[in-house]
Amino acid sequence: MKLSRRHFLAGACALTLPAPRVWAASTLTFGPLRIDSLSDGHLVLPLEFGLAGLPEAELSALVARHGLAADGLTPPCNLTLLRDGTHTVLFDVGAGPDFMPSAGKLAEALDLLGVAPEEVTHVLITHGHPDHLWGLLDEFDEPVFTEAEYMIGRAEFDYWMDPATVETIGEERASFAVGAARRLEVIAGAVRKLEDGEAALPGITARLTPGHTPGHMAFGIAGPGGAVMVAGDAIGNHHIAFEQPDWPSPSDQDPALAAATRVALMEEFAASGMPFIGYHLPEGGIGRVEKAGSAYRFVGSI
Repeated sequence: MKLSRRHFLAGACALTLPAPRVWAASTLTFGPLRIDSLSDGHLVLPLEFGLAGLPEAELSALVARHGLAADGLTPPCNLTLLRDGTHTVLFDVGAGPDFMPSAGKLAEALDLLGVAPEEVTHVLITHGHPDHLWGLLDEFDEPVFTEAEYMIGRAEFDYWMDPATVETIGEERASFAVGAARRLEVIAGAVRKLEDGEAALPGITARLTPGHTPGHMAFGIAGPGGAVMVAGDAIGNHHIAFEQPDWPSPSDQDPALAAATRVALMEEFAASGMPFIGYHLPEGGIGRVEKAGSAYRFVGSI
C-alpha cells in the first residue's frame, strides 16, 4: 500500500470574503487500485452541533487541545473516488449548490483530477444527509453522473422515501427529509438497494453502520495487498468521537445506536490496524485508529 498527498490551488473560498482555497487530495494505492480522497469543501456548524452536553471545563479543554474555533466547527468534507482501470466509483456525491456555500465543490475537485462526471461508472451512497446526497442532481434536477449506476442501503433508501419521515425526523431536520426524497425519487426506478454484507462490486462490500442515520452504510474495499473502509459519518470527527466514542452526539439521529456503532468500529480499527476514510476527518480523512489509554486517537499519517 502506498500513500501520497497532493495539494491543489483552486478558486476563491465560498465564504463571505474572497480568499484562496487549497484543495487537498490524498491517494492510496493497492496494486492496480487507486483511491483518492478529495475535497467537497467544508461545513460551518455551531459548536453545540457535535459537542452539546459536555461540561464547560471539558469543552474548553477539548477545543484548546484540538485547535478548534471557539465559536464554531468547520469540518472538512472528504469524498472518495476509486479507480481500478475498469470502474470509476464515487462514494457519496457531496452537498451540491443548495446546502452551504462553503461546500459543494466536487466538480472542481474532479476536474483537478482530470475526471469528467460521465466517466463515473458507479455512485455508492453512505446515507441521505445533505452534505452526502444533495450533489446528486444538477440545476435542471437531472443526475450529474449520467452514466453511473447508483447504490444505497435498502434501509436508508426506504427511510428517506417514507412520507412519514418528514413528520418524525424533527423540525430542524425536516428539510433534510424533503431534499433527500426529492433527489432519490429521480433515481428510484434504477437505484440498486444494498443489504448488509452484500457485494456492491467485486472487492467492495456494504457494511451496515446505523445510528447516524437509520440505514447508514460504510463500504469495505479489498485490493491486492491491502484494505480500507469508507466509513462515511459513522466516525464523525477527530476529537470527541475518539476521546469519548460512547458519548451520545446530537449530530446523530439515534445517538445511543450511533455511539454503539462508533465504539465497535474503534475497537475493530485499533485491533486490525486497517486504514479508513472518514468524511469529516482532517488530512483528507485517511488514517488509522490507535488506542490511547481508555480512549483512542486518529492518526492521519499512514
